[in-house]
Amino acid sequence: MRTRHAAVAGYFYPSDPDELKRSIEGSFLNRVGPGKLPPSEGKVDALGYIVPHAGYEYSGPVAAHAYYEISSINDKFTFIILGPNHYGIGSPIAVPQSDIWETPLGNIEVDESLKHDVIRESNMIDIDDSAHWREHSIEVQLPFLQYSLKEFKILPISMAYMEMGAAIDVAETIFRAINGRKVMVIASSDMTHYEPQPSVTKKDSLAIDAIKSLDISGLYLAISQHNITMCGYGPVAVLIHLSKLLGYTDVKLLKHSDSGEMTGDTKSVVGYASMGFYKK
Repeated sequence: MRTRHAAVAGYFYPSDPDELKRSIEGSFLNRVGPGKLPPSEGKVDALGYIVPHAGYEYSGPVAAHAYYEISSINDKFTFIILGPNHYGIGSPIAVPQSDIWETPLGNIEVDESLKHDVIRESNMIDIDDSAHWREHSIEVQLPFLQYSLKEFKILPISMAYMEMGAAIDVAETIFRAINGRKVMVIASSDMTHYEPQPSVTKKDSLAIDAIKSLDISGLYLAISQHNITMCGYGPVAVLIHLSKLLGYTDVKLLKHSDSGEMTGDTKSVVGYASMGFYKK
């Protein structure tokens, strides 16, 4: 068994299991969060969520809105977690070779069957651990999943190459590969980076409007024309296209905020959004 060990425990989130649980609970109960702990009593028919991936003290409360809904799941799902490759290491689009991912809360099994079906269906996706070994965008989602659910598998997909055609290809690959499996998609992305709060709010709203309209071309155009430094636009585009293929076309903004809400410094903030993709 090949294990991918936690790379950012103690940095993006606590490395001590008890402290980590308290941090996650604090995210749920924060004034920016949903204000209550899982499990959710409501049932949602969602294909997936956009979830931020900064340090928990900054984006955890926004992420908690998505995980509160996810906590209502009773069946065993595989979570396809797409995240940007911030470091550009390894293959441009990659699933891991490792079959276990470790966090301070325990080990998570990679869905090997789905992974091999994805590889079989794709000419773009490689198997490459080096694309994942130090990347945080997927890892930071895992303790939230472990806290919110009892049993699940994952399929991490790292994207350094995020052009629109590549994102559409990845979405269509997933569409062919899932073949009736119970899956949910997490598109890991922060929004506009390190600008004054009013600028971040304005730019993020342009991206959010395009996402709510399921307009991939409009999202890429807004990013280009307005210099929106959204780091996970490729994973988001995958989720948008897959949602259209599968009929999950009701997109809702669960929460938008920014790091200034947590730190009090509004001169240079990063925007965060949680968004859900549902059946009409």
